[in-house]
Amino acid sequence: MTNVADRVTRFPSDLVDDAAAEGARENRSARQQLEHWARIGREVSTQRGIPRRRVEAALAGRTPLSDLSPEEGVVFNAETAAALEESLTSGNHLAERTAQGRTTVFLDDHGRVVKHLPDGTQIVL
Repeated sequence: MTNVADRVTRFPSDLVDDAAAEGARENRSARQQLEHWARIGREVSTQRGIPRRRVEAALAGRTPLSDLSPEEGVVFNAETAAALEESLTSGNHLAERTAQGRTTVFLDDHGRVVKHLPDGTQIVL
């Protein structure tokens, strides 16, 4: 067996906390649980059979969600949640929407609802 060196990787703290909780139920450490989840995700992502193609078609909007089986729906929801989380943690959505001339509503650092207009004006609601 080939000896593979570990690599340092950062994970969001909520994911590590969830892995620790789930790992405790499964008699795994948080690291072992993260590795377990990664392996499952890898297998699901590399499947190219009909169910996977149906999920990909639904993700692309070519297949109605109602056409997916319950199991395909679970994979669809997981893919959507992961994509949304990645999108929220990368990029500057406020700047992008402003450049597109769009109004954005968000919570500021004090928990207030703020409306940001395309001209840069901000209104606390």
